[in-house]
Amino acid sequence: MSVLHLLGTAGDGGAETYFVDLLGALHRAGVAEAAAIRRHAGRQAALKAAGIPAKVLPFGGPVDILTRTAAAGYGKLQGAKLMLAWMNRAARHTPKGPWARIGRLGGYYNLKYYKGFDELVANTEDIAEWIVSQGWPAGRVRCIPNFAAAPPDGAPLDRASLETPAGAPLLLAMGRLHESKAHDVSLRALAQLPDAYLWIAGVGPLEAKLKAMAQALGVQHRVRFLGWRTDPSALYRAADVCVFPSRYEPLGNVVIQAWAHGLPVVAAASQGPRALIEDGRDGLLAPIDDADALAAGVRRLLAEPRLAADFKARGLGRVAAEFSEAAVVGQWKALFSDYGAI
Repeated sequence: MSVLHLLGTAGDGGAETYFVDLLGALHRAGVAEAAAIRRHAGRQAALKAAGIPAKVLPFGGPVDILTRTAAAGYGKLQGAKLMLAWMNRAARHTPKGPWARIGRLGGYYNLKYYKGFDELVANTEDIAEWIVSQGWPAGRVRCIPNFAAAPPDGAPLDRASLETPAGAPLLLAMGRLHESKAHDVSLRALAQLPDAYLWIAGVGPLEAKLKAMAQALGVQHRVRFLGWRTDPSALYRAADVCVFPSRYEPLGNVVIQAWAHGLPVVAAASQGPRALIEDGRDGLLAPIDDADALAAGVRRLLAEPRLAADFKARGLGRVAAEFSEAAVVGQWKALFSDYGAI
């Protein structure tokens, strides 16, 4: 008996990173599983290193008639009892067969792709409630959050390697260089924090625009655009404050990861961070698109080390209670058990 995960995207992002993380955690917990993915050298290598069988399929557009058939054949070969589709493209190509079909949703997706599925899994309560509001039966949707973990033997990235002074306040922003992630707000906030440096980790279509904006604001010498990184833990450990000003963010996995690394967070009050953070207790929330408020939150954390320490402790407590690997994997195993897949 096994679970077949399907991921049809070719890019690098939070969902794709968590796909590899969760499959690795499930494998360590003894779940028999395999993956069908679109070609991506990094993911293929990561799954192979984790000991998880993976097959590369086209996952093309609506006229692709090969992927569904190939996925069905691979599912039969693996003895799949459950197919788990990650996002819309995978759902479109998840075949019917002698297995349950489950959709994993990390956003407010078009539910037409999940017609006929047995159940949907949302990674926030807000998304789960939205799914039900769209007419999906409440008894066939559940919420399983993402987990976060800081490697116990990890070390911070040497600031000198990125020409960042050891004693300067260091802000970390994680996420695609996309309008929704609002890195422009972080840059405008940085202009109000003359001693601080900002590391931005991510790739995307706005790279040139953001670099030009940094130049126009006069902060280019205090910003480091890091591109796509495979060492996020080292970045979290090196920073003093995590800034997360996303305009649109259904979850906010960056918040959970920052908590897991003992890093205090100032975030915009978009859907995910607003649901996660108790403002003033385990983080600070700022209005969306408000660089002044974001800068004020950072300034407060830097000026009040006891408050920052309280946020770190409470964030670590939240991760242990709600977002640990063991807790989240346990919920997935319960789901798989419900469908006879383990």
